[in-house]
Amino acid sequence: MPLNDREESVLAGIHEWENKLFDYEPNDLEIVYDKSLERSFSLLPEEVQNQFFSAMDSWLFHLHALIQGSQLQMDAKERILTAGRVFHSDIETIEDLKQLNIDQLQYIAQQQIARHRLYSFAQGGIAGSGSSLLLGTDIPAMAVINLRAVQLIAMTYGFEVNTPFEMMSSLKVFHAATLPPRMQGRAWEELMHELKNQEEYYFYEGKEELTDLTWVEQPMKQLFKAMAIYFFRRKSVQGIPFISMAIGAGANYQLTRKVTDFAHKYYQMRYLHRKNNQQ
Repeated sequence: MPLNDREESVLAGIHEWENKLFDYEPNDLEIVYDKSLERSFSLLPEEVQNQFFSAMDSWLFHLHALIQGSQLQMDAKERILTAGRVFHSDIETIEDLKQLNIDQLQYIAQQQIARHRLYSFAQGGIAGSGSSLLLGTDIPAMAVINLRAVQLIAMTYGFEVNTPFEMMSSLKVFHAATLPPRMQGRAWEELMHELKNQEEYYFYEGKEELTDLTWVEQPMKQLFKAMAIYFFRRKSVQGIPFISMAIGAGANYQLTRKVTDFAHKYYQMRYLHRKNNQQ
């Protein structure tokens, strides 16, 4: 089915965003950082490296399943369906959301995006409040918030994330979205390659490994943020550590902004690709 003018406009916007990803040029500092990180990891035995990344993959898979099966996610799914019924009263399942047009889906998706950016902002502020316990829970909390946001954006565009293909797709989108900007172009190309070469969208036929050396930078950034919060948490005004709270809130907001922007572009592309291929 050919795309209408509005859908063509959205597609053009995605292509413009793609070009910015592909045109990104790393600076000298990023190149030096890459080489130093690679040298540091090369000092570890290969077996240890494989065990580390395998453990990270397993943690992400289990976290994805835990989020998907939670009552919180079920309630959010029902809210998405309720929002869809405002535009089309016959909607009963996530699959039925495909009946909505691109602007209606964008409106519902933006609600989810805004809500999760607020969650991240609040989580960062809480982590920066000075409690070591709250600071220690920041990394898993951010993983939950951002994985959940990807799942809900997928559901908004009519993709239920409980099949093998959609589960792997959502995890790979999360992985790609948390990569450094200089590596996101290649990750996007891989996602598009899988999308165009997949014969059916139930079983997953691609590479199942997620994390590798390229992804380590994001956890490192989270650790640097934690160190900055720890350092500034004693610099308070009337007992409130504004600087550390601002660091936590700002860093978490920017991460979720990056993740939700990437995920939204991907699922918009999925929606347009599916419609364009319909007979």
